[in-house]
Amino acid sequence: MKEFLLVFRADYKSMRPSTAEETKAIMDQWMNWISGIAAQNKLSNPGSSLAGAGKVVRPDNVITDGPYAEIKELIGGYTIVKADTLEEAAELAKDCPILEIGGNVEVREINKM
Repeated sequence: MKEFLLVFRADYKSMRPSTAEETKAIMDQWMNWISGIAAQNKLSNPGSSLAGAGKVVRPDNVITDGPYAEIKELIGGYTIVKADTLEEAAELAKDCPILEIGGNVEVREINKM
C-alpha cells in the first residue's frame, strides 16, 4: 500500500466553533471519521490540527508572520492514510467532516525518498 496525505482546508472563519458544545460535536465527528479509517487498517498517521498562527519563510531568509488575515482559505490540519491508489484515498476523504462546512480535502500521494 502507498501513503497519501490528506490536507484539510476551509474558510478560516468557519473553522472556529462558537460554543463548547459545538466544539465537542465537531471533535466527535472527526474522531468517528478517523476511527472508521483506522478500523479499515488504512490509517498511517492520525495527523493533527494546526495552530492559527505561524511564520512564512521566503527566499533570501525573509521571515514574515502568517497565515495572513486577508486569506480566505486556511489549512486546518492533515492526516496520512494508506491506500492502493489515489482514487481509493480520495474515497476515504469523502466522509471528512470539513466538507460539511464548505471546506475541501486535498489528497496527495507521498513519495518515498
